[in-house]
Amino acid sequence: MTIAEAAATGTRRPIARILLATDLSAASAGAADEALDLASRLGASLLAVSVIDPGQLRMPGGHFGQRVDQVRAERERIAQALVARGRRLGIRVDFLIWEGEPGESIVAAAEAEHADLIVVGSHGRGAVGRFLIGSVSDHVVRNAPCPVLVVRSTISRD
Repeated sequence: MTIAEAAATGTRRPIARILLATDLSAASAGAADEALDLASRLGASLLAVSVIDPGQLRMPGGHFGQRVDQVRAERERIAQALVARGRRLGIRVDFLIWEGEPGESIVAAAEAEHADLIVVGSHGRGAVGRFLIGSVSDHVVRNAPCPVLVVRSTISRD
């Protein structure tokens, strides 16, 4: 049920499962903070999903700057702190790593995992940046099966 449908019928599906889409960078820390806060206040579980885009690991000339397994190991290591932080707050936290195009993978994860809300960060690149490199948060907002909360980063990646 979309937000518009819920408003029209006067019913609202409770938020019991929040999906946090994160690359575990400093720029996505605000989204993680918001997702943990919401999960704590709502008594919801939190599923953190990080997507590795193998195409982004390629350097000019086609060689890989890092291997997928190296990126996966680093994200798993960093994710442990997020999981521990959530559990200290009494939140059930799970973590998944997917491979693929980030926007599509986040939407697919939300569908597969029956998310009630997606929390995703935005780097605030603006229209030109979205045109040149795309915007994961824009894709998620347009295609998600549930409401999406976009949290603007206070750190610029430009």
